[in-house]
Amino acid sequence: MKAAVLFKPPGLSVRVSAGLLLLRLVAGLAFMFHGYGKIQNPFGWMGPSATMPGFFQALAAISEFGGGLAWMLGLLTPLASFGLACTMAMAVRLHAFMLHDPFVATKGGGSYELASVYFWIALLFILAGPGRYSVDRLVFGEKALDAPVSDRMETKQ
Repeated sequence: MKAAVLFKPPGLSVRVSAGLLLLRLVAGLAFMFHGYGKIQNPFGWMGPSATMPGFFQALAAISEFGGGLAWMLGLLTPLASFGLACTMAMAVRLHAFMLHDPFVATKGGGSYELASVYFWIALLFILAGPGRYSVDRLVFGEKALDAPVSDRMETKQ
């Protein structure tokens, strides 16, 4: 399988593609804001007492800032989404299991609600692709729609 096939988005309807575009723009911009401060000091944004190695801090900073930009453009969307999903999985792990933060913070403090939502958005883009309004579609083209299961069964008979 050629690597370019990975970045070829599936053919989706205009309405679905418009919804994915809006989601990409809003979530991508939010990630760029989240990552902007981190990208200023990529190897040490967690502070000197952080237990996370600088290399992984840099990966998170790049995935948030660069991944946000990639989502907004719809450029290399599966790769950006994978990086963001990994980063958000680590954020959920940190807040839920290490810091024991609640899912939703009702009295201030930390929570893992936002990281969880961002994780599922990244998974959506991995599975659905960026839609027809993306640089990925312009550069790599578009995959044919998957045939419904009933159509596949009829062709085998």
